Amino acid sequence: MLADDHTMFRQGIRQLLAAEPDFVVIGEAGDGEQACELAEELRPDVLVMDIHMPRMDGVRATRRIMQQSSPPAIIILTMSHQDDYVFEAIKGGARGYFVKDSDANKLIGAVRAVAAGETILEPELAQRVLQEFRRMTTGGSMPSGMASLDDREIDILRGVAQGWTNQVIGEQLGLSEKTIKNQLSVIFNKLHLNNRTQAAIYALRRGLVTLDEIEDC
Repeated sequence: MLADDHTMFRQGIRQLLAAEPDFVVIGEAGDGEQACELAEELRPDVLVMDIHMPRMDGVRATRRIMQQSSPPAIIILTMSHQDDYVFEAIKGGARGYFVKDSDANKLIGAVRAVAAGETILEPELAQRVLQEFRRMTTGGSMPSGMASLDDREIDILRGVAQGWTNQVIGEQLGLSEKTIKNQLSVIFNKLHLNNRTQAAIYALRRGLVTLDEIEDC
């Protein structure tokens, strides 16, 4: 699914992605409000969404969409690596971002990557996320609930915190990618979490992983 208020740009991205045999563009939105509505209605696997849109920007739209029962993997479109809104969107649950003046063909790889559970971050932004992890692990509160997790769920949570994709976690645990995806939904519900970033922070606070383990990923 695509969300961008610039019609010509959106159509160009649609043509690019639709040319891939394993991609189907199931919907388009021209603003943030419409993106939220269509994401709930269509339930796409991946949403490619502009960060600056009328009615609701990409940050607010990301946060709202991540509250849905089956949120897509979100890639944020931006004009610059330095856009602070992108950092906020990543904190809100987006899986990565794509700079509009980059090689358009790289977007195809990014879509495949986030669909597989990966996160797409440039080194500078990844460092900012790690710094935010450090800040958040030194104070504040996170949901309890460790006692409600079984050993398998803890192993899955640890894998998420280390930046592993669902496929890699499944390979490590001898489970299918679909099973891992379903188990993550259960874990998020038990711990009242909304996305993988929050799950990583939770795992850090509970001592399931260390910052060194995350930085080495």
